[in-house]
Parts: sequence; C-alpha cells; structure tokens
Amino acid sequence: MAEGAAEAPAESGGGGDSGASAPERGVAPIKPQYLTTKEQFHEFLEARGQEKPSQETEARDPGGNDLVEPEAKRIRLEDGQTGEAAEPGEQPQAQKRARGQNKGRPHMKPTRYDNNRLCPSLVQESAAKCFFGDRCRFLHDVGRYLETKPSDLGPRCVLFETFGRCPYGVTCRFAGAHLGPDGQNLVREEWVQAPPVRNGLDKALQQLLRKRKVRFERAEQALRQLSRDRVPGPSPAAAVPEVTGAESAPGQDGGDTQQALPGPDAGALPSGSVWTRGPLTDEDVVRLRPCEKRKVRVSGFLFGAPLDIHGKLYLAPLTTCGNLPFRRICKRFGADVTCGEMAVCTNLLQGQTSEWALLRRHQCEDVFGVQLEGAFPDTMTKCAELLNRTIEVDFVDINVGCPIDLVYKKGGGCALMNRSAKFQQIVRGMNQVLDVPLTVKIRTGVQERVNLAHRLLPELRDWGAALVTLHGRSREQRYTKLADWQYIEQCVTAASPMPLFGNGDILSYEDANRAMQTGVAGIMIARGALLKPWLFTEIKEQRHWDISSSERLAILQDFTRYGLEHWGSDTQGVEKTRRFLLEWLSFLCRYVPVGLLERLPQRINERPPYYLGRDYLETLMASQKAADWIRISEMLLGPVPPNFVFLPKHKANAYK
Repeated sequence: MAEGAAEAPAESGGGGDSGASAPERGVAPIKPQYLTTKEQFHEFLEARGQEKPSQETEARDPGGNDLVEPEAKRIRLEDGQTGEAAEPGEQPQAQKRARGQNKGRPHMKPTRYDNNRLCPSLVQESAAKCFFGDRCRFLHDVGRYLETKPSDLGPRCVLFETFGRCPYGVTCRFAGAHLGPDGQNLVREEWVQAPPVRNGLDKALQQLLRKRKVRFERAEQALRQLSRDRVPGPSPAAAVPEVTGAESAPGQDGGDTQQALPGPDAGALPSGSVWTRGPLTDEDVVRLRPCEKRKVRVSGFLFGAPLDIHGKLYLAPLTTCGNLPFRRICKRFGADVTCGEMAVCTNLLQGQTSEWALLRRHQCEDVFGVQLEGAFPDTMTKCAELLNRTIEVDFVDINVGCPIDLVYKKGGGCALMNRSAKFQQIVRGMNQVLDVPLTVKIRTGVQERVNLAHRLLPELRDWGAALVTLHGRSREQRYTKLADWQYIEQCVTAASPMPLFGNGDILSYEDANRAMQTGVAGIMIARGALLKPWLFTEIKEQRHWDISSSERLAILQDFTRYGLEHWGSDTQGVEKTRRFLLEWLSFLCRYVPVGLLERLPQRINERPPYYLGRDYLETLMASQKAADWIRISEMLLGPVPPNFVFLPKHKANAYK
C-alpha cells in the first residue's frame, strides 16, 4: 500500500533533531509573535467565519471542541457499551494515541446519489432506447428531475471548457454553462477532443475477465518453469505470441488488446513448446527478446531504449491521496517519475472498474508506472501479463512495503520479505512476462531491530529486478521514528550495480541533499509531497519557498478542476472530488509557512503548535479540525450536502 499515506506519523515525533530554539521536542519552532492558544485560535476562526455560517458543515459538538462521532460510535456511546466517559468521581483514563486507519468512519456508499437519479440513456442523449428496458429504476422525466436537482455550483463547467462537451449533460452541477434554451446539451465542435487519460478498461476485456475466459499463456509457461525449479532463461519458447488464431478487436492494436487472447477452444500453442534452433521466424520476434527489454539506466549506456532515472525525483504511490489529480499537481511542480496507487492483482484479474481506475495515466506523466500488490506467484504473474498487453506504462512495481494488517495477514506487502520462496517466484515470473522494467519497493524489515533488506537486495538483483526502492523503516516502526538513512547507505553497496532509491522523511532540499550523499540513485518522496507538493520545485531550485496562502489556495483550485475532469461534474463526481480534497487537507494543515519558522527547515516529524498566520486564510489552512477543512472545500466546490460528515481515513488526522 502507499508507503507515504498508509499511516500518519505520531504526534510526538519520536526522535529527530531538536533545534536549539525548538520549544519542545516534536513541535515545530514557530516565532513567538505568531503563537497562540487553542481557544484563541478557534475564536479567531469563528469570529471571521460568522460571515458565512453553515449548519450542515458543523462537525463538532455545541461546545466547539471535538469532531462529531461516527453514527455507529454514537449509538454505542448511548447504549453504554463503551467506557470512554468517566463516571463522576472517577479518574479519567489516559487517552489512547490515535494510530492506524480510522475504521470508525462510515464506509457505505451515500444513498442520496440514487434518489431521483436520471436514466443514463437520457444523460447520454440516446432517449430512443433505454439501456435497461422495462427494468429501469431511474427517472425518465427530465422535468421532474430538474425540480429536485440542487442548484448549479457555478457558471463555468470545467469539462465543457476543456473538451468542448460535457458528457454529464443536464446532470452536471455547472449545467448552465452548456445547456441550450430547450435544455439540449451544447457542443463546441472546434474544441472537442478526447480526454488526455490513458489506460482505461475496455468493456469487452472486462466481460472476458469476469467470465474467466482470458488465457495467460506466457504466465502459465513461466509458472511451469518455476514449479520445476528451472530458472527462466532467454529462450525463444518464452517469447510466444499472444495472438494465435484470433484477430484484434476493432479500433485496437493487436498487441495491446486482451480481446486477442485465445479462448479455451482457440488455437493455442501446445504446452510442450520446445527450444528450437535455426533461422529466425515470426514467432521469435512477436515478443521482445530479453536483450531488447527496456532497462533502467543510472549511468553509462544500456542496450534496449534505457529508462534514465539517475537523480530523478520519484513521487511515491500514495493510497487514497496519490490519485491522478494530485499527481498532475506534483508533475507541475517538478516530479520526474510518478506511480499509480497500489492496485490489488486479484481485483484487476476480476475486472473491477474501481481497481482499474487506479491504473489511469495522464498525458503529462511522461515516466509512469503502476504498483501491484499480491501474495502468490500465479495471480501476480498473470496480472503482470495482462497489464503488459492492455495498458501503457514505463515500469511495474511490486509492493513489498505495505504494513497494514489487511494486506500483511494475507501474505502480501511486508510479509513477502519473510516468504523468500514465494517472493522469488513472484519476481522471476513477473519479470519473464513483462516487456518493461520490474521494480520493487521494500522496507528495512518486518521487526524493528531485525533488518532484512541488505540480504534481500543481492537476491532481488539476481532475480531480475531492475530497481529497488528502500523505505528506511520496518513494519513495526510504521512512522513513529525517523527513517534510517545510515542503513540505506549500507544497502546501496549491497545492491550495486542495481540502482537503489531511498525513501523517508524528506521535507526540504537539505533533506534531499543529505539523502543523495548516501549514494542512492534517486529519492522517493511520499508524505513530504502531501504536506507541500511544491517540494519538488524547492529541491530542483535549492531554495525555501515562502509560499503565500493565496498561492496555496490556487493549488487547491487546480486540484478541484483536475478532480472534476477526472471524477465528473455531476453530484457524485463533485462529492468524490470533495472527499479526496478533504483527505489531502488533513495532511496540508501540518505545513508551517517558511516566514513563521524560527529555524529552517521544518522537520517532517514536527507537528505545528497553534499559531495565527499572517492572514485569515493562512490561519484557516493551519486548522486541524475537519469543520474548517470543509469550509475550505466550500470555497472551491460550493456548500456541502445536508448531514455531511467527514472523518479522515487516518486516525492521527482525525481527532484534534
């Protein structure tokens, strides 16, 4: 899972250098004239916020102290099933430190999206025939729909201005910008263009995956070799063609479409393919030979269109927050390499739309990869072969760093570091079926004082990994201590000549410079990009950027525009954009402006105390209350729906 976003650091910081002027360990050193108390901080925000009150956004109790509890938790409290509240006369129990995922947040899909929802056939202007026929449960009366539709959120539609046509038509929350006098959806023909996003899931492929009619011949052959304890070699038999006796789907390239995969009765190659000798045939050159496989170049030259990554800034695959709109923000500020959010291989093989959405790539992402999570060689190898044919990526990454129990207890993530036999089969099998470099992301180990990375790195090099990224913490540590860059420096020698990227605690260009002095080929940035996405610019320009609150708000405006392009401009798309914006704001509030710090730079393990910024907006952005994050979202996306409650995914961000 996302190493950077899987869990927020503990408030205490736990380690780290204390500056001479730091008032307290783990607390950011802010100039005294800006410091304030919690009560004064919230009084200031409430006094300025009275101009635009909104009862629906109140996520606190009448006293203004805490966030509203989730519905399920409120019920338990009312029934007296928990003893969090102390009885009169009793000593209150010490509050447990919030760590891990906030599992108390509501997980159910909001039902308001299904109420009075217009039929998709009307939205897509194909009213002559309903997609669902007599079983359709959606509205077919546009007039009735408009009576209950919320008012528009603004006069300009991002999709209409960008692509010349809004596919959401009358359901768009900015429909006034592209609806004609009779309610028809206007189109600007001269502006119409295809969305600049690649790696979508084809409907025909999805049906094949759901019916399990897809054959993975290269993966099956690799798995047979692994089961016989044979090391996959550069044999022509491994380079079998994907298409045998089947034609490509219309409008798609034969090498990139899963529709070309032969079914059970199609003319597949016999399982006993042998290593032939003699002149080169078409069968030998349909797939890339091992010497032609794209490699990662650190210095010098490697044959096969090398992927040059030396000294590059790598944006980590961040679950939840590392979505496509956020990656576009980071690319604009100088990120060189981006990677999609962690995708579970079994969900991809089942054709789940939500999982395939994590593989989408924007045209601005010039060096882009996807990260896969899995615990078994068969599913990981088959998924690698599937992605190799159907999507366009520059590398594929294996997640061996996810620390959460849901993944670890199933044998994936960090658990693979202790399952060396399965780990080897996964790496060898995936490497054999991929035509792009295979990379791996690992931690130092599973237990805090038992490092495993230095022993695994030489094996990963021999197994065929082109690059490894090492997060300088163990699974047990999570984010409670600083990353061990001294150990990363030792691992650089163990991994040589394979390039090693380092990851952990980079929040300034000084941190990046110290990291590069360890000899790593490059650095991966995770939480640092969440706190300040302009970190990439600071590293490349070697300066501290005292960014203003208005500039930070402009970044959030760009994120909402990108989000509406990606998730849609109807009610569901707007609220999904808001949810991801609020998740990001739960990290952004930890940033302390450069002009307010007594000592530069801010350390990533330092939490800001309560302070008043140089203007109201800067103070509002420093708030750690969800109600204030919602207020910021209303500046960008309009008022929230009734009964809206936001609970961050990460506990350490939730209750302040």
